[in-house]
Amino acid sequence: MNEIADAGLLMVVLLGGSACGVVARPFLSEHHRSAETTDLIRLVVTMLVTFAALVLGLLTTSVKASFDGIDDDLRSFAINIIQLDTSLRQYGDAADPARALLRSYTAAAIASTWPGEPKPAGTYYPTRISPPPTANSIESVSLGGMLVRLETDLRQLEPSDPMQRRLEPVILNQYERLSRMRWRLIEEAHSSISMPFYIVLSLWLVIVFASFGLSAPRNILSYITIFLGALSIALVIYVILDLDTPFTGVMMVSSQPMRDALAELSR
Repeated sequence: MNEIADAGLLMVVLLGGSACGVVARPFLSEHHRSAETTDLIRLVVTMLVTFAALVLGLLTTSVKASFDGIDDDLRSFAINIIQLDTSLRQYGDAADPARALLRSYTAAAIASTWPGEPKPAGTYYPTRISPPPTANSIESVSLGGMLVRLETDLRQLEPSDPMQRRLEPVILNQYERLSRMRWRLIEEAHSSISMPFYIVLSLWLVIVFASFGLSAPRNILSYITIFLGALSIALVIYVILDLDTPFTGVMMVSSQPMRDALAELSR
């Protein structure tokens, strides 16, 4: 997983910065290790630590709020599917092909978006979706084509009684809401953390850990403490990166709302 690799690389870089500080310390002249110089280094490092802590806290809060928002949007998407199916069921037998296509789309969406989970039972939906979901996109030409065919079927419905004439605009409006919500989820799947920002944050942390290496006593407990600090920062970065890609990784939005919708469509 890219998130684990990125967090592991950051941990190695932080430990490398700390090691550089440890190696460079014996080569510093005496006036570079004076009390005034030490106090200045501590002041600058405190400032950087404060900035980094604020940024990491804000990033964690932001990606968690975004993750929760996408989870809510997915539930709304599942509700829209159920509402559209209910209207098609009320429309009558003429809407059965559209209902079957909507059910097939829902099952295919579950299978492609959550490939690590059990696929819906049956062979009524395409099992090979192109392209497969990535950290930055869940868009699929195959799934989009299924919705295009669904829209064509819906617009070809010909009402034959007052009930169907009242349902026709409702069905089309429900489909439009469904389509908009799908594109909203596709856009929200993109990572929101820019690489330049991530590099700057990593640079701050490297400077902080290099200063730790310069000032740390030469004993095993100090080195263990620095290692645990680097590990903690790497884990925080991992959580941030994983939450920022809600459809991949260990922490994914739940597929249960879509599975509940599929169960309702299969009644």
